[in-house]
Amino acid sequence: MKNIEQLRALGLFEARVPRYTSYPTAAVFTPQTGAALQEHALRSLDPDLPVSVYIHIPFCERLCWFCACHTQGTKTLGPVESYVETLEAELSLLRLTLPEGVRMGRLHWGGGTPTILPPPLIHRLARAIRAVFPPHENFEFSVEIDPTMVDRAKIDALAEEGMTRASIGIQDFDPKVQAAIGRSQPFEITRACVEDLRAAGITSLNTDLVYGLPHQTTDRIAETIAMVRSFAPDRVALFGYAHVPWVSKRQKLIDEKALPDDMARYTLANLASAALTDAGMTAIGIDHFARPGDALDIAFRTGRLRRNFQGYTTDSCRTLIGLGASSISRFPAGYVQNAPATPGYAKRIHAGTLAGSRGYELTDEDALRARAIEFLMCDFHLDLEKLQSECGPSARSLASILQGIATKYGDFVHLADLRLEISQEGRPLTRMIAAEFDQHVPDRLTYSRAS
Repeated sequence: MKNIEQLRALGLFEARVPRYTSYPTAAVFTPQTGAALQEHALRSLDPDLPVSVYIHIPFCERLCWFCACHTQGTKTLGPVESYVETLEAELSLLRLTLPEGVRMGRLHWGGGTPTILPPPLIHRLARAIRAVFPPHENFEFSVEIDPTMVDRAKIDALAEEGMTRASIGIQDFDPKVQAAIGRSQPFEITRACVEDLRAAGITSLNTDLVYGLPHQTTDRIAETIAMVRSFAPDRVALFGYAHVPWVSKRQKLIDEKALPDDMARYTLANLASAALTDAGMTAIGIDHFARPGDALDIAFRTGRLRRNFQGYTTDSCRTLIGLGASSISRFPAGYVQNAPATPGYAKRIHAGTLAGSRGYELTDEDALRARAIEFLMCDFHLDLEKLQSECGPSARSLASILQGIATKYGDFVHLADLRLEISQEGRPLTRMIAAEFDQHVPDRLTYSRAS
């Protein structure tokens, strides 16, 4: 807190920068790149290298006001069943496109609410995926879980299909905060969900928390963290709320006057972070925490931490194949996003074409800068010699950017030869420092706040 005025002077509280779960970000994807790149990249995969698979389930029974994800509400299973049929059709198209022998090292179901699926649909979808992507050795399967939309039968079905990690959305347990974001989720229901997961043999538990929500106070967030600690989670993600009502119309239901101001938001983030580290968890990157010995903790300590659309990960697969409406695939050659609206996605698939509708083809310079940004976001340092060993001699072309960062950010960074390190006090500036390498920030586009 003693450096707060220096951080303010550098623009921490005004800056709006990407979270850099990809580079370039999805904001610069164009319709000129889509299904053609998608098909070529899929056909070119090396069967000896496992891939990651992401399945997007865009349905929720309730639409939480704070959420900016691609989701839609439904009170019946009819649209969900139709969507699973479309996913099966997309998987059939992939089977015809992929080289023989491709296997998946990671599988993640996100949304929306994947646990809106009843057990029969869970089994049906999981088996359809495995028919196209047999699991590789050391396979991991994670699922985003809404405790208010899950029961023991669904958990048992997911466990039977190989789920290894559950990610539980919590945000905040205080009733006033929950009412302000349209998400009622009692502690007792969440605790019962955790107990069912542990009883089903799920050994890795992640919980998601959010700071910067309306009516949050230091006392309220401290109480929430105390409740979360009682679950003994293996990982905690602590995200800053991004208020972007021009992107997500449902956020207009949130009273902006109830949102914490810049200083209160910064205080909430620091208090929550301190409470988690005081509990013995290791701070990972800018917004994750892991218990000692967890795979994420080991990856951070050994320099093998990576970052993708799900945040910080141990996933080292070069290719991520996204299925479902709005999902994004990452290939060595670039990114492709499926049609974002469910009807448009379904129309493409049932016409017998892949669903890619926009994307971006990477240049060598993009790949270099993407890796530089990832090093900073994951490790808080960038060594151009190490970058050069991965990306070639062009890495040294970034030396002038390092010098500019050292001049601009002063004591918050340290530059020695070709190695830049962000100090402990400078870590709130990490996204801003990473943005110094970004050549693709579109005009008139407002990202989420850096603080």
